[in-house]
Amino acid sequence: MKLTPLLLAAGLAASASASFAAEAAFTGHELSGQAKVSLDQARAIALKARPGQITDQELEKEKGGTGLRYSFDVKVQKAVYEVGVDAKTGKLLENKKEGPHPD
Repeated sequence: MKLTPLLLAAGLAASASASFAAEAAFTGHELSGQAKVSLDQARAIALKARPGQITDQELEKEKGGTGLRYSFDVKVQKAVYEVGVDAKTGKLLENKKEGPHPD
């Protein structure tokens, strides 16, 4: 079977949009200048502590640690865990199962 350029381009676009759809949105860009740990580093720390799929991610000011943290929702099978990583030190701050009303 010979692929035409149009079919090939359609396949590439479909695979690119599928991987983009799998990427969780990120909020808290306005605080990123205060972070010493990058989003990629924080994601690696979170996934090492709780392997799974990140479904939500944000950088926020919150009590605990230095007061600036990355918060990740990590889906593991049917459960969702909140994993917090200090944005200035990289320390793991939280790793617990979300309740029925996640924040």
